[in-house]
Amino acid sequence: MQQKLQNTKNLVSEVFNKVSDKYDIMNNIMSFGIHKSWKKQLIYSMNPKPNKKLIDVACGTGDVAKLFLDSTNSKSKVDCVDPNKKMISLGRKKLENYKNISWKIASAEKLPFKNSYFDYYVISFGIRNTKNLNRTLSEAFRVLKKGGRFFCLEFSKINNDTLNVIYQNYSKLIPIIGELVVGDKKPYEYLVNSINEFIDQDELIDLMKKNNFEKCKYNNLSGGIVSLHSAWKV
Repeated sequence: MQQKLQNTKNLVSEVFNKVSDKYDIMNNIMSFGIHKSWKKQLIYSMNPKPNKKLIDVACGTGDVAKLFLDSTNSKSKVDCVDPNKKMISLGRKKLENYKNISWKIASAEKLPFKNSYFDYYVISFGIRNTKNLNRTLSEAFRVLKKGGRFFCLEFSKINNDTLNVIYQNYSKLIPIIGELVVGDKKPYEYLVNSINEFIDQDELIDLMKKNNFEKCKYNNLSGGIVSLHSAWKV
């Protein structure tokens, strides 16, 4: 399934090149810091065990990788993957004290790993930025071991009319905030548009099933502003 907006030439890479230096700051501002609790909920749902391997796709600056390693007392291994060189560079610097992380520049649609390699696959606020959802999910399935678990944390569709009105009105302010903090509103216009155009919770479940995942489910967080999808490779 192609995503139209993300297939605009160089659009996504240009967006993240512009925002990378203040990526973490803007995440905190835009979500009022709540993105941290969403990521903690992901790790809580995963309940990771020591001596396991995680692939963190579209890793950004490594927030999920850090939480994963902290939860296993750094007795596990993480491969952080992102298509943006600046993000990888910032992540390396931010988590330089973590020795169990490898950093790789690659897209979610073409992962440089062998089949059946990872115990956990996570894509956090990244699947929305991929060019092809089916290829992304197919690659996720390929690199997971049998018995491995897939997790996707992503902006989704709100199921409360009042909250949705509030959220849509707030979304109009995000490009203005971006211009004040980053000096450019265009990346945040893309952010808002990509959220609005992304598929809903049930449509993502259908795609997961079509790509051979089983026991597919999701939980809405913050009223559906974000959803946490999970599944198994069996």
